[in-house]
Amino acid sequence: MKQSIRKRIASRKRRLERRLDKYNFPDDLSQPMMRGPTPRFELAERGVGTAHGGIALAYQLVREVGLAEAIDRRLVLFKVHLPYHESDHVLNLAFNALCGGTCLEDLELRRQDEAYLNLFGAERIPDPTTAGDFCRRFQESHLDALQDAIDEARLKVWAQQPPEFFEEACIEADGALVETAAETKEGIEYSYKGLWGYHPLLVTLAGTGEVLRLVNRSGNRPSHEGAARRFDECIRLCRRAGFKKMRLRGDTDFSQTKHLDGWHEQGDVRFVFGYDNIASLQVLADDLPTKAWQLLKRPAKYVVQTKPRRKPARVKPALVEAHGFKDIRLVDEWVAEMKYRPTACRHEYRMVVVRKNLKVRDPKQGRLFNDYVYFFYITNDGDGAAEEIVFSANDRCDQENQIAQLRSLRALHAPVDTLLSNAAYMLMTALAWNLKAWLALSLPEVVTEGGQRDARRAEKETLLKTEKQTLLKLEFRTFVNYFVRLPAQVVKTGRRILVRLLGWNRWQATFFRLAERFAHPQRC
Repeated sequence: MKQSIRKRIASRKRRLERRLDKYNFPDDLSQPMMRGPTPRFELAERGVGTAHGGIALAYQLVREVGLAEAIDRRLVLFKVHLPYHESDHVLNLAFNALCGGTCLEDLELRRQDEAYLNLFGAERIPDPTTAGDFCRRFQESHLDALQDAIDEARLKVWAQQPPEFFEEACIEADGALVETAAETKEGIEYSYKGLWGYHPLLVTLAGTGEVLRLVNRSGNRPSHEGAARRFDECIRLCRRAGFKKMRLRGDTDFSQTKHLDGWHEQGDVRFVFGYDNIASLQVLADDLPTKAWQLLKRPAKYVVQTKPRRKPARVKPALVEAHGFKDIRLVDEWVAEMKYRPTACRHEYRMVVVRKNLKVRDPKQGRLFNDYVYFFYITNDGDGAAEEIVFSANDRCDQENQIAQLRSLRALHAPVDTLLSNAAYMLMTALAWNLKAWLALSLPEVVTEGGQRDARRAEKETLLKTEKQTLLKLEFRTFVNYFVRLPAQVVKTGRRILVRLLGWNRWQATFFRLAERFAHPQRC
């Protein structure tokens, strides 16, 4: 980062901290803090600005990894480009989501932002109607071609990661319902939750949160349909990237026993799937000897950094009792394991069993009694302890947070009128979430400034790694506010486009480190 920019960031930070100091009182306390004169408005004659100056950083990333070129090379939907190319449409939808757009109509806001257009050197961008027509051109082969182009760029981002990144790729799958009340959308069906809509399959990479595969399906399709094929595609992708091991995770719907042997025999693939609580497994679990069970101790969710606070009074138990509801409390958890061979398999696998002992109070029966319930996990991981398998399976719950983020940016949305066109829209909009992850992965973890002592260098590199993980885990809305929604003046001078940020936030130093990183690309 330039010394001048570093000084300006520090100056703005100090200036803001002085204003926000809790002891900074105005001389006259008889009036409210908001007491300025009435603002007056003028329209700039030549200078133009945008509220989304940070989108230029995402555009730098796109140029760095060659995403636009990969899309235009692999995805062929137009015979003649008048005037838009395929990459113009794809990036138009992805950037709209990055700017906080929630629907196709928000593209019109981008089109009317002169400074926004100047950021990309674009004369104009597709309007909402043209974007919808583009989505309707997609067939299955086009969706695969677009996915291949995204993977091509993804591999370039992964190639810049340190060796420990490639120890293991944890691939997770789940389904998500996309409700729509429209009656003219082709491919909608009645789901198991009693809702009309679609049921897309999502395959993600744990740790980075990237969407590896997104496949739209009718609302009545089961969660696991097509998951094995997508798992195999992601395994091949991770193998190309150089991952040493792959781990597959999913809930009970994804324990497709006819595919387990194929994954197990590959040697570098491990899986941990939930398994249905069938009667025969319950009998086997009941027959396990007492010494086979061990108390399951879960680690603390977080470490208290200051003093423990007194917990507030619990309101819910009194309401449960007042309404006469059944009150179920967890007493403790026990874990055991046994060998099990599903009917469709040739090999035996570890079946890890969790028994939750419950205390149930039923006001209708007027008594308190004990109960228990079993949870089963099937795995071919022969190294980890039983409790580690359970914790690994439970970690998949973080995928629910990733799905929630995709909902927040409206990637799981159906604005077009057919199954495949909505699949295209979802895939292109989900690219915004991947760009956010790729920006975090592009943060350098090695100190490049010379003249630093080894201890100071190691401390700074540790801080950089922590910053990278924090950026990876940022919610999408927070990321947009700190990295994209940045008021900026856009100046076109000769062959250069200068983006002059007008505000400050606590992530600005990271922003400029990324900008410098793309201005001086690293070699893979």
